Amino acid sequence: MFSSSALLNEERLHLLMAEAEFDAIVATAPENVTYTSGFWALPQWIRRGPQAYVIWPASGKDEVEIITSTATLDLVADQRIWVNRVRRYGTFNVDGAALDAMDSVSRRLIDLQKAPVHDDALTALTAGLMDTGLGRARIGIDEIGLMPGQFEALQERLPNAELLPAAGLFRAVRAVKTDEEIARLARIAEITERSIEAALAVALEGASELELARAFHAQTVQDDAFPVLGCIGFGERSALMNVQPSGRKLTRGDVIRFDVGGRYRHYRADIARIATFGEPNREVRQYHRALLAGVESAYELIKPGVRVADVFQATVETVRREGISHYRRNHVGHGIGIDGYDAPNLTATSDEVFEAGMVLCVETPYYELGRWGLQVEDMVVVRPDGVETLMTSDGDLFMVTP
Repeated sequence: MFSSSALLNEERLHLLMAEAEFDAIVATAPENVTYTSGFWALPQWIRRGPQAYVIWPASGKDEVEIITSTATLDLVADQRIWVNRVRRYGTFNVDGAALDAMDSVSRRLIDLQKAPVHDDALTALTAGLMDTGLGRARIGIDEIGLMPGQFEALQERLPNAELLPAAGLFRAVRAVKTDEEIARLARIAEITERSIEAALAVALEGASELELARAFHAQTVQDDAFPVLGCIGFGERSALMNVQPSGRKLTRGDVIRFDVGGRYRHYRADIARIATFGEPNREVRQYHRALLAGVESAYELIKPGVRVADVFQATVETVRREGISHYRRNHVGHGIGIDGYDAPNLTATSDEVFEAGMVLCVETPYYELGRWGLQVEDMVVVRPDGVETLMTSDGDLFMVTP
């Protein structure tokens, strides 16, 4: 076990719970379950439906409880979670050897399987809330991880409690990172940049997008991270916003667009870089320089207390002034953390302000169908006096010599 303060911004959580007058909150979405407990429930992360919860009472972390299926208790036993109380539901059969011959994880799993079992997830959650004295409480429920009808079913089971949506509260808490979160984000940013270099090392004439993707993801895994995002496109395919690597072969003059990132110890990267196979033409240079100037202008403005909407406007205006007069965007970045799109979202209509400790992806993509896509995207931390980059490269064009 280790302290929840390593990842969870516990002080901010309790502050926002007090402002909302919540007696407890319940995490249901996979990001929020992991964030509040350290528990990574595999089935919940890979498909919709499987349920795992964390009950977090305002009274403190001694009463915090994980609720998960019996089929995932091996993950509880095998992970460094910081919650001691675990409640299970459902059945799952496994056989075992003599107890004295077992490893510590297997013995822990057997102990967890001795706990009383509930029929289903909502029954277990109801029992957990009642046993913690929250039957008449004001409870924030993260509605995102529930299946249709489950919120209403839970309210029927707790007729004397007041249940309110709380996904927004979790998102607000996660927006400001702890030092350990920032360290993990810095590490995955570094891994992603090294993976781009590995992909470019195999960018030879006739190489395919798939071959570059294979090199990119192999380096990510080599560095103990996991593949998540791998948009890699050549030439006209680089203008497809969500391009997935294909058999398209690399030819002289191609733009190569990377919009990529992995996951390291639950934390995500989202970085964009542009390379050209041979000398870039004048227009590619001009447009890319304008996009890079937009990102750099955002860096100069972002500070605690600055309005997100003001940075959006200045970034777009800079790109237009520097060479793409018709430039348009819905957003110029987003927060990142345990989720690929944490708060804030850098849009024209945002009412948010930047806070110290936020980690951002600042980006200026440009897509021109039939020609090429260009994009600069960096990861930065908001500090009290401005931003600190997590990047080792400056976002300038890479050129691969044929």
